[in-house]
Amino acid sequence: MEEGKDPTAITVSKPNQSRVLPPRLIQLLFLFLVLCFSISLVLVYMIRKTEVTTTLASSIPILQTCVEEQPKTDLDHWIKPPSTLLHTMSDEELLWRASFVPQLKNYPFTRVPKIAFMFLTKGPLPLAPLWERFFKGHEGLYSIYIHSLPSYEAKFSHKSVFYKRQIPSQVAQWGRMSMCDAERRLLANALLDISNEYFVLVSESCIPLYNFTLTYHYISNSTYSFMGAFDDPSPVGRGRYNRNMSPEVNISQWRKGSQWFELHRNLASLIVSDTTYYPKFEAFCRPACYVDEHYFPTMLTIQAPGMIANRSLTWVDWSRGGPHPATFGKSDVTEEFMKKLHGIQNCVYNGEPASICHLFARKFSPGSLESLMLLAPKYLGY
Repeated sequence: MEEGKDPTAITVSKPNQSRVLPPRLIQLLFLFLVLCFSISLVLVYMIRKTEVTTTLASSIPILQTCVEEQPKTDLDHWIKPPSTLLHTMSDEELLWRASFVPQLKNYPFTRVPKIAFMFLTKGPLPLAPLWERFFKGHEGLYSIYIHSLPSYEAKFSHKSVFYKRQIPSQVAQWGRMSMCDAERRLLANALLDISNEYFVLVSESCIPLYNFTLTYHYISNSTYSFMGAFDDPSPVGRGRYNRNMSPEVNISQWRKGSQWFELHRNLASLIVSDTTYYPKFEAFCRPACYVDEHYFPTMLTIQAPGMIANRSLTWVDWSRGGPHPATFGKSDVTEEFMKKLHGIQNCVYNGEPASICHLFARKFSPGSLESLMLLAPKYLGY
Protein backbone atom coordinates (compact mmCIF):
# COMPACT_ATOMS: atom_id res chain seq x y z
CA MET A 1 0.00 0.00 0.00
CA GLU A 2 1.10 3.50 -0.70
CA GLU A 3 1.80 5.69 2.29
CA GLY A 4 -0.86 8.34 3.10
CA LYS A 5 -3.78 6.74 1.21
CA ASP A 6 -6.93 5.55 2.94
CA PRO A 7 -8.69 2.90 0.95
CA THR A 8 -12.09 3.80 2.54
CA ALA A 9 -12.00 7.58 1.69
CA ILE A 10 -14.80 9.10 -0.53
CA THR A 11 -13.74 10.72 -3.77
CA VAL A 12 -14.68 14.48 -3.87
CA SER A 13 -15.56 16.21 -7.23
CA LYS A 14 -13.63 19.19 -8.37
CA PRO A 15 -15.24 22.64 -7.93
CA ASN A 16 -15.60 23.34 -11.72
CA GLN A 17 -17.35 20.08 -12.42
CA SER A 18 -21.07 20.76 -13.66
CA ARG A 19 -24.14 19.04 -12.29
CA VAL A 20 -26.97 17.74 -14.49
CA LEU A 21 -30.59 18.71 -13.31
CA PRO A 22 -33.01 15.91 -12.87
CA PRO A 23 -35.57 15.55 -15.71
CA ARG A 24 -38.48 15.94 -13.29
CA LEU A 25 -37.27 19.38 -12.14
CA ILE A 26 -36.87 20.53 -15.75
CA GLN A 27 -40.46 19.60 -16.55
CA LEU A 28 -41.80 21.55 -13.56
CA LEU A 29 -39.77 24.60 -14.53
CA PHE A 30 -41.10 24.52 -18.10
CA LEU A 31 -44.67 24.22 -16.92
CA PHE A 32 -44.18 27.21 -14.63
CA LEU A 33 -42.85 29.37 -17.46
CA VAL A 34 -45.76 28.40 -19.72
CA LEU A 35 -48.24 29.28 -16.97
CA CYS A 36 -46.63 32.66 -16.36
CA PHE A 37 -46.68 33.47 -20.06
CA SER A 38 -50.35 32.48 -20.33
CA ILE A 39 -51.30 34.63 -17.36
CA SER A 40 -49.42 37.56 -18.89
CA LEU A 41 -51.31 37.21 -22.15
CA VAL A 42 -54.65 37.14 -20.34
CA LEU A 43 -53.77 40.22 -18.30
CA VAL A 44 -52.66 42.17 -21.39
CA TYR A 45 -55.91 41.26 -23.20
CA MET A 46 -58.08 42.29 -20.26
CA ILE A 47 -56.24 45.58 -19.82
CA ARG A 48 -56.61 46.46 -23.50
CA LYS A 49 -60.30 45.53 -23.53
CA THR A 50 -60.93 47.64 -20.42
CA GLU A 51 -59.17 50.63 -22.02
CA VAL A 52 -61.25 50.35 -25.20
CA THR A 53 -64.48 50.08 -23.24
CA THR A 54 -63.55 53.06 -21.09
CA THR A 55 -62.61 55.08 -24.17
CA LEU A 56 -65.90 54.27 -25.88
CA ALA A 57 -67.89 54.98 -22.76
CA SER A 58 -66.27 58.39 -22.40
CA SER A 59 -66.58 59.13 -26.12
CA ILE A 60 -70.25 58.27 -26.62
CA PRO A 61 -71.67 61.20 -24.57
CA ILE A 62 -69.39 63.57 -26.47
CA LEU A 63 -70.54 62.19 -29.80
CA GLN A 64 -74.16 62.30 -28.72
CA THR A 65 -73.80 65.89 -27.59
CA CYS A 66 -72.31 66.85 -30.94
CA VAL A 67 -75.14 65.16 -32.80
CA GLU A 68 -77.76 66.88 -30.64
CA GLU A 69 -76.21 70.33 -30.86
CA GLN A 70 -75.27 70.18 -34.52
CA PRO A 71 -78.68 71.40 -35.86
CA LYS A 72 -78.32 74.57 -33.77
CA THR A 73 -75.40 75.63 -35.95
CA ASP A 74 -77.24 74.69 -39.13
CA LEU A 75 -79.17 77.25 -41.21
CA ASP A 76 -82.30 75.12 -40.93
CA HIS A 77 -82.46 75.93 -37.22
CA TRP A 78 -82.87 79.63 -37.99
CA ILE A 79 -85.25 79.44 -40.94
CA LYS A 80 -87.54 76.67 -39.71
CA PRO A 81 -90.76 78.05 -38.17
CA PRO A 82 -91.57 77.11 -34.55
CA SER A 83 -92.99 73.60 -34.28
CA THR A 84 -95.69 74.88 -31.93
CA LEU A 85 -97.21 78.30 -31.26
CA LEU A 86 -97.44 77.63 -27.52
CA HIS A 87 -94.45 79.02 -25.67
CA THR A 88 -93.65 80.42 -22.24
CA MET A 89 -91.96 83.66 -23.31
CA SER A 90 -93.13 86.87 -21.68
CA ASP A 91 -94.16 89.76 -23.96
CA GLU A 92 -90.80 91.40 -23.31
CA GLU A 93 -88.92 88.25 -24.33
CA LEU A 94 -91.19 87.66 -27.32
CA LEU A 95 -90.79 91.19 -28.72
CA TRP A 96 -87.02 91.01 -28.23
CA ARG A 97 -86.83 87.70 -30.08
CA ALA A 98 -89.11 88.93 -32.88
CA SER A 99 -87.04 92.10 -33.37
CA PHE A 100 -84.17 90.17 -35.00
CA VAL A 101 -83.98 91.44 -38.59
CA PRO A 102 -81.60 90.09 -41.30
CA GLN A 103 -79.38 92.87 -42.59
CA LEU A 104 -78.87 91.28 -46.02
CA LYS A 105 -81.80 91.52 -48.41
CA ASN A 106 -80.89 88.44 -50.46
CA TYR A 107 -81.73 85.14 -48.78
CA PRO A 108 -79.15 82.31 -49.08
CA PHE A 109 -81.93 79.72 -49.50
CA THR A 110 -85.12 79.22 -51.48
CA ARG A 111 -87.84 81.26 -49.78
CA VAL A 112 -91.52 81.42 -50.69
CA PRO A 113 -93.03 84.57 -49.07
CA LYS A 114 -96.16 83.86 -47.05
CA ILE A 115 -99.03 86.00 -45.80
CA ALA A 116 -99.61 85.79 -42.05
CA PHE A 117 -103.34 86.05 -41.34
CA MET A 118 -103.71 87.24 -37.74
CA PHE A 119 -107.15 86.79 -36.20
CA LEU A 120 -107.91 89.08 -33.26
CA THR A 121 -110.98 87.64 -31.57
CA LYS A 122 -112.62 87.11 -28.19
CA GLY A 123 -113.26 83.45 -28.79
CA PRO A 124 -114.89 81.44 -31.61
CA LEU A 125 -114.48 82.04 -35.32
CA PRO A 126 -118.10 81.67 -36.53
CA LEU A 127 -117.11 82.36 -40.16
CA ALA A 128 -114.34 79.72 -40.11
CA PRO A 129 -116.00 77.53 -42.82
CA LEU A 130 -115.83 80.46 -45.26
CA TRP A 131 -112.14 81.02 -44.48
CA GLU A 132 -111.47 77.29 -44.80
CA ARG A 133 -112.80 77.46 -48.35
CA PHE A 134 -110.68 80.57 -49.03
CA PHE A 135 -107.43 78.88 -47.89
CA LYS A 136 -108.04 75.48 -49.47
CA GLY A 137 -105.36 74.44 -51.95
CA HIS A 138 -102.90 77.20 -51.09
CA GLU A 139 -100.80 75.51 -48.41
CA GLY A 140 -97.32 76.97 -48.11
CA LEU A 141 -98.45 80.49 -49.02
CA TYR A 142 -100.06 81.47 -45.73
CA SER A 143 -99.78 81.16 -41.95
CA ILE A 144 -102.54 81.58 -39.36
CA TYR A 145 -102.34 83.06 -35.85
CA ILE A 146 -105.24 83.47 -33.43
CA HIS A 147 -105.29 85.78 -30.40
CA SER A 148 -108.35 85.08 -28.26
CA LEU A 149 -109.24 85.47 -24.60
CA PRO A 150 -106.89 83.32 -22.48
CA SER A 151 -109.87 81.45 -21.04
CA TYR A 152 -111.16 80.38 -24.47
CA GLU A 153 -110.38 76.81 -25.48
CA ALA A 154 -110.61 76.25 -29.22
CA LYS A 155 -112.06 72.97 -30.48
CA PHE A 156 -111.09 72.92 -34.13
CA SER A 157 -110.77 69.59 -35.91
CA HIS A 158 -107.23 68.40 -36.56
CA LYS A 159 -108.05 68.76 -40.26
CA SER A 160 -108.87 72.45 -39.89
CA VAL A 161 -106.40 75.17 -40.94
CA PHE A 162 -107.14 76.75 -37.54
CA TYR A 163 -106.11 73.66 -35.55
CA LYS A 164 -103.55 74.58 -32.84
CA ARG A 165 -103.03 78.08 -34.27
CA GLN A 166 -103.73 79.95 -31.02
CA ILE A 167 -100.89 81.97 -29.54
CA PRO A 168 -100.34 82.69 -25.81
CA SER A 169 -102.67 85.63 -25.17
CA GLN A 170 -103.92 88.11 -22.60
CA VAL A 171 -107.15 90.04 -22.12
CA ALA A 172 -107.55 92.85 -24.70
CA GLN A 173 -110.06 95.66 -24.11
CA TRP A 174 -111.48 97.78 -26.89
CA GLY A 175 -109.94 101.26 -27.04
CA ARG A 176 -107.27 100.41 -24.45
CA MET A 177 -103.53 99.88 -24.71
CA SER A 178 -104.12 96.18 -24.17
CA MET A 179 -105.61 96.08 -27.69
CA CYS A 180 -102.33 97.36 -29.13
CA ASP A 181 -100.49 94.83 -26.97
CA ALA A 182 -102.55 92.04 -28.52
CA GLU A 183 -101.80 93.26 -32.05
CA ARG A 184 -98.07 93.55 -31.33
CA ARG A 185 -98.21 90.08 -29.79
CA LEU A 186 -99.71 88.70 -33.00
CA LEU A 187 -97.08 90.44 -35.12
CA ALA A 188 -94.24 89.19 -32.91
CA ASN A 189 -95.39 85.58 -33.07
CA ALA A 190 -95.80 85.79 -36.83
CA LEU A 191 -92.33 87.32 -37.23
CA LEU A 192 -90.79 84.20 -35.68
CA ASP A 193 -91.48 82.49 -39.02
CA ILE A 194 -88.95 84.03 -41.38
CA SER A 195 -91.07 83.03 -44.39
CA ASN A 196 -93.87 85.40 -43.37
CA GLU A 197 -93.44 88.52 -45.48
CA TYR A 198 -96.91 90.11 -45.25
CA PHE A 199 -99.11 90.53 -42.18
CA VAL A 200 -102.89 90.93 -42.33
CA LEU A 201 -104.93 91.75 -39.21
CA VAL A 202 -108.54 90.57 -39.30
CA SER A 203 -111.29 89.87 -36.78
CA GLU A 204 -113.78 87.06 -36.34
CA SER A 205 -116.35 89.19 -38.25
CA CYS A 206 -114.16 89.70 -41.35
CA ILE A 207 -114.58 87.98 -44.71
CA PRO A 208 -112.31 87.81 -47.79
CA LEU A 209 -113.91 89.50 -50.81
CA TYR A 210 -111.85 87.69 -53.48
CA ASN A 211 -110.14 84.34 -53.89
CA PHE A 212 -106.76 83.59 -52.36
CA THR A 213 -104.75 83.89 -55.59
CA LEU A 214 -105.96 87.43 -56.31
CA THR A 215 -105.51 88.42 -52.67
CA TYR A 216 -101.94 87.09 -52.56
CA HIS A 217 -100.87 88.83 -55.76
CA TYR A 218 -102.53 92.12 -54.78
CA ILE A 219 -100.68 92.26 -51.45
CA SER A 220 -97.34 90.83 -52.59
CA ASN A 221 -97.10 93.09 -55.65
CA SER A 222 -97.89 96.28 -53.75
CA THR A 223 -95.11 98.79 -53.28
CA TYR A 224 -96.74 99.99 -50.07
CA SER A 225 -98.12 98.63 -46.83
CA PHE A 226 -101.78 99.35 -46.17
CA MET A 227 -102.45 101.46 -43.10
CA GLY A 228 -105.00 104.23 -42.87
CA ALA A 229 -103.41 107.37 -41.40
CA PHE A 230 -104.99 110.82 -41.68
CA ASP A 231 -104.91 114.10 -39.81
CA ASP A 232 -108.33 114.63 -38.23
CA PRO A 233 -108.75 118.14 -36.74
CA SER A 234 -111.98 117.21 -34.94
CA PRO A 235 -112.40 116.34 -31.23
CA VAL A 236 -112.10 112.62 -32.08
CA GLY A 237 -108.82 113.28 -33.91
CA ARG A 238 -106.49 116.03 -32.71
CA GLY A 239 -108.80 116.45 -29.73
CA ARG A 240 -107.41 113.21 -28.29
CA TYR A 241 -103.80 114.41 -28.41
CA ASN A 242 -101.98 114.88 -25.09
CA ARG A 243 -99.23 117.54 -25.03
CA ASN A 244 -97.20 115.36 -22.68
CA MET A 245 -96.40 113.14 -25.67
CA SER A 246 -94.06 115.83 -27.00
CA PRO A 247 -91.27 115.94 -28.15
CA GLU A 248 -91.46 112.33 -29.42
CA VAL A 249 -94.91 113.01 -30.88
CA ASN A 250 -96.14 116.52 -31.62
CA ILE A 251 -99.68 117.42 -32.66
CA SER A 252 -98.76 117.85 -36.34
CA GLN A 253 -97.69 114.18 -36.39
CA TRP A 254 -100.81 112.90 -34.64
CA ARG A 255 -102.78 110.55 -36.91
CA LYS A 256 -105.97 108.54 -36.84
CA GLY A 257 -106.88 105.42 -38.78
CA SER A 258 -108.36 101.93 -38.79
CA GLN A 259 -106.65 99.29 -36.68
CA TRP A 260 -107.12 96.72 -39.46
CA PHE A 261 -103.87 96.78 -41.39
CA GLU A 262 -101.87 94.88 -44.02
CA LEU A 263 -98.12 95.36 -43.47
CA HIS A 264 -94.90 94.29 -45.12
CA ARG A 265 -92.28 92.63 -42.93
CA ASN A 266 -90.07 95.72 -42.53
CA LEU A 267 -92.91 97.74 -41.00
CA ALA A 268 -94.01 94.84 -38.80
CA SER A 269 -90.47 94.73 -37.45
CA LEU A 270 -90.56 98.47 -36.77
CA ILE A 271 -93.66 98.04 -34.63
CA VAL A 272 -92.43 95.16 -32.46
CA SER A 273 -89.05 96.82 -31.87
CA ASP A 274 -90.49 100.26 -31.01
CA THR A 275 -89.28 101.51 -27.62
CA THR A 276 -89.68 105.25 -28.31
CA TYR A 277 -93.33 105.91 -29.11
CA TYR A 278 -95.01 103.00 -27.38
CA PRO A 279 -94.08 104.20 -23.84
CA LYS A 280 -95.50 107.65 -24.63
CA PHE A 281 -98.81 106.22 -25.79
CA GLU A 282 -98.92 103.89 -22.82
CA ALA A 283 -98.36 106.74 -20.36
CA PHE A 284 -100.38 109.58 -21.88
CA CYS A 285 -103.04 108.14 -24.18
CA ARG A 286 -105.94 107.78 -21.74
CA PRO A 287 -108.90 105.38 -22.20
CA ALA A 288 -110.89 108.03 -24.08
CA CYS A 289 -108.02 108.25 -26.56
CA TYR A 290 -108.94 104.94 -28.28
CA VAL A 291 -105.27 104.20 -28.63
CA ASP A 292 -105.70 101.40 -31.19
CA GLU A 293 -106.90 104.04 -33.68
CA HIS A 294 -103.85 106.25 -33.16
CA TYR A 295 -100.72 104.36 -32.13
CA PHE A 296 -100.02 102.46 -35.36
CA PRO A 297 -100.99 105.29 -37.78
CA THR A 298 -98.98 107.88 -35.82
CA MET A 299 -95.92 105.72 -35.23
CA LEU A 300 -95.66 104.61 -38.88
CA THR A 301 -96.31 108.15 -40.19
CA ILE A 302 -93.28 109.31 -38.20
CA GLN A 303 -91.03 106.31 -38.88
CA ALA A 304 -91.96 105.31 -42.44
CA PRO A 305 -94.23 107.91 -44.09
CA GLY A 306 -93.26 106.89 -47.62
CA MET A 307 -94.02 103.20 -47.08
CA ILE A 308 -97.74 103.31 -46.28
CA ALA A 309 -100.59 103.69 -48.77
CA ASN A 310 -102.64 105.70 -46.26
CA ARG A 311 -105.64 103.42 -46.66
CA SER A 312 -106.82 100.05 -45.40
CA LEU A 313 -107.77 97.02 -47.48
CA THR A 314 -110.64 96.23 -45.10
CA TRP A 315 -114.02 97.77 -45.94
CA VAL A 316 -116.45 98.87 -43.21
CA ASP A 317 -119.71 100.80 -43.31
CA TRP A 318 -119.80 103.88 -41.07
CA SER A 319 -122.85 105.38 -42.78
CA ARG A 320 -125.20 104.52 -39.92
CA GLY A 321 -123.23 106.64 -37.44
CA GLY A 322 -122.26 105.76 -33.87
CA PRO A 323 -119.02 104.46 -32.33
CA HIS A 324 -119.19 101.16 -34.23
CA PRO A 325 -119.63 100.32 -37.93
CA ALA A 326 -122.72 98.57 -39.27
CA THR A 327 -123.12 94.84 -38.72
CA PHE A 328 -124.50 92.66 -41.54
CA GLY A 329 -126.74 89.67 -40.96
CA LYS A 330 -128.23 86.96 -43.11
CA SER A 331 -130.85 89.21 -44.74
CA ASP A 332 -128.24 91.85 -45.62
CA VAL A 333 -126.04 89.51 -47.63
CA THR A 334 -127.65 89.53 -51.07
CA GLU A 335 -126.40 89.52 -54.65
CA GLU A 336 -126.91 93.30 -54.85
CA PHE A 337 -124.89 93.74 -51.66
CA MET A 338 -121.98 91.66 -52.97
CA LYS A 339 -122.00 93.57 -56.27
CA LYS A 340 -121.83 96.81 -54.30
CA LEU A 341 -118.73 95.65 -52.42
CA HIS A 342 -116.96 94.81 -55.66
CA GLY A 343 -118.01 98.07 -57.26
CA ILE A 344 -116.03 100.40 -54.97
CA GLN A 345 -113.31 101.95 -57.16
CA ASN A 346 -112.20 105.18 -55.52
CA CYS A 347 -108.59 104.30 -54.64
CA VAL A 348 -105.03 104.21 -55.94
CA TYR A 349 -102.81 101.12 -56.21
CA ASN A 350 -99.07 101.60 -56.77
CA GLY A 351 -99.72 105.16 -57.93
CA GLU A 352 -102.43 104.26 -60.44
CA PRO A 353 -106.27 104.27 -60.23
CA ALA A 354 -107.40 100.80 -59.20
CA SER A 355 -110.46 98.69 -60.00
CA ILE A 356 -110.06 96.75 -56.73
CA CYS A 357 -109.82 98.75 -53.52
CA HIS A 358 -110.72 96.32 -50.72
CA LEU A 359 -109.77 92.70 -50.19
CA PHE A 360 -111.67 92.18 -46.93
CA ALA A 361 -114.89 93.44 -45.33
CA ARG A 362 -116.47 93.55 -41.86
CA LYS A 363 -118.63 93.30 -39.74
CA PHE A 364 -120.55 90.12 -40.54
CA SER A 365 -122.60 88.34 -37.90
CA PRO A 366 -122.53 84.54 -37.37
CA GLY A 367 -126.01 84.41 -38.93
CA SER A 368 -124.64 85.67 -42.24
CA LEU A 369 -122.57 82.53 -42.81
CA GLU A 370 -125.27 80.60 -44.65
CA SER A 371 -125.84 83.39 -47.18
CA LEU A 372 -122.11 83.95 -47.60
CA MET A 373 -121.46 80.27 -48.32
CA LEU A 374 -124.17 80.27 -50.98
CA LEU A 375 -122.90 83.39 -52.73
CA ALA A 376 -119.16 82.77 -52.32
CA PRO A 377 -118.61 80.67 -55.48
CA LYS A 378 -120.22 83.32 -57.72
CA TYR A 379 -119.24 86.60 -56.06
CA LEU A 380 -116.21 85.84 -53.91
CA GLY A 381 -114.52 83.37 -56.23
CA TYR A 382 -114.03 80.53 -53.77
